[in-house]
Amino acid sequence: MNACFRLLLTCAGLLGLTACSQPQHDNTIRQWGFIYCGQDTPWTFNPQLTDGGHTADSLAAQVFDRLLQLDPISHLPQPALASSWSVSEDGLEYTFTLRKDVRFQQTANFAPSRHFNAEDVVFSFKRVIDPKHPYHSVSGGHYPWFESQSFGQLIDSIDSLDTSTVRFTLTRPDNAFLSTLSSSYAAIHSAEYADQLLREGHPDYIDTKPVGTGPFYLAEYHPHDLIRLKRNAFYWRGAPFMNQVVFDISSRGTGSLAKLLNHECDVLSSPVASQLPVIKNNPDFELIAQTAMNVAFLAINNNIPALQDVRVRQALNLAINRENLLDSVYYGTGTKAKTLLPPMSWAHDAHLTDVNYDPDTAMALLKEAGYSNNLHLILAVPMEPRPYNPSPRKTAELIQADLRAVGVDVTLLLQDRPLRPGSVAQKGIDLTLTGWVADNGDPDNFLRPLLSCSAKQAGLNVANWCNLQFDNLLELASRTTKLDQRMDYYQYAQGILRDEVPIIPLAHGIHYQIHHKSLHGLHLSPFGTRSFSNVYRSE
Repeated sequence: MNACFRLLLTCAGLLGLTACSQPQHDNTIRQWGFIYCGQDTPWTFNPQLTDGGHTADSLAAQVFDRLLQLDPISHLPQPALASSWSVSEDGLEYTFTLRKDVRFQQTANFAPSRHFNAEDVVFSFKRVIDPKHPYHSVSGGHYPWFESQSFGQLIDSIDSLDTSTVRFTLTRPDNAFLSTLSSSYAAIHSAEYADQLLREGHPDYIDTKPVGTGPFYLAEYHPHDLIRLKRNAFYWRGAPFMNQVVFDISSRGTGSLAKLLNHECDVLSSPVASQLPVIKNNPDFELIAQTAMNVAFLAINNNIPALQDVRVRQALNLAINRENLLDSVYYGTGTKAKTLLPPMSWAHDAHLTDVNYDPDTAMALLKEAGYSNNLHLILAVPMEPRPYNPSPRKTAELIQADLRAVGVDVTLLLQDRPLRPGSVAQKGIDLTLTGWVADNGDPDNFLRPLLSCSAKQAGLNVANWCNLQFDNLLELASRTTKLDQRMDYYQYAQGILRDEVPIIPLAHGIHYQIHHKSLHGLHLSPFGTRSFSNVYRSE
């Protein structure tokens, strides 16, 4: 290994990638890998345990593969670890044929003795749904994204028919099932590694020192400093071009844009919208954009007595000036949200009228509800920029000013990182500024995990809202085989959200990414996940 390159890596490990002098000038170093800025510090490396809104998608996509993957254009499931599948006529049995000769990663903790097979698929999903499984309670036993989907109630059995065939039997038809298996949360783990960890007495390592079949394996982790992934030379799609990827997760020193301009980072994900003009005029960098399946919204805690009054929720909705948000936060790059579903979703109800900014009506509703100049709310604000919200703090300050204008006093609770679902701290919050990046192209992926009664039980429904009519519409939509009926059910559901206002949709953002012009193959996905296996340097 080049001596200067070793020096860079040593500095990165010790100083969070901020103290090495001008590594950008050594082209030998740059051909070995790249440094990625814009990923926050994960609290787990297992996407099964994450809540959906803040999972480390870019990271998970490098370590893990799924049975299926989504086509970025059609949004339809495509083969991945499963080479093909069939569905029974009643829609209850899904049989998958698995790829052969797929190897799990070899790491400092694990050397696989066999290839990926059906045993690994059964292990990966039974851990999630079976409370008696030896790994179910490891790392807390909470799988919020799957719980919000009622995944455990959906699966009747998972069976290994032979080493290369797996059958899922459902309790009811579900049109979104294949899309669910395509999401980043449906990661496939090694059952052999899990058995080894049980024998060694360290079952938690499966989540902190993961092993998957993806293009890169976790080689090094320094909390709040860096995550280093190294090339999986035996990756089944072909070895990645880059030897390693380093995620800069440090919060010390200069900001991400400055690091990019100083060539301390090669890639910057989700830049603040106001930074875009700086990059557009810089010939050293390339700016790429992807219309994403996302939404920024304000979740209203329906457990709070004052917020249980629909008039109060409607008043908050009317008091927010969305056009001002688009101008001041998105700088013309976003679109106003009428509903949770973005315009590119096939179930988006384009006939819904815009919510007009109407502070006078908002004040009248508050007065009618008995909250004229005497409503005090706490708004939780995660500070990390996201594709759906490039500047959360500024967004929150504008909302604070809008609500103050109608007599609602709002205190901002700024968070370096979002609260975990169902946490004690989260329960004292009145409003939460948050959002969602879809995991797949099915409308159910927005509505069910964010607002269903199951999602409320799982803690992922930050609005703490449960409406049986809304849930029934989602259930009907998941069972019917007729697309026009599904469309009707989802549009009725959007109408309920419009009337009841459990959340306030704000905007749909565009996902931007900036990278050095020498890097190629850094494609974006509308679902926030993409592999770095085809990334290479031209200089």
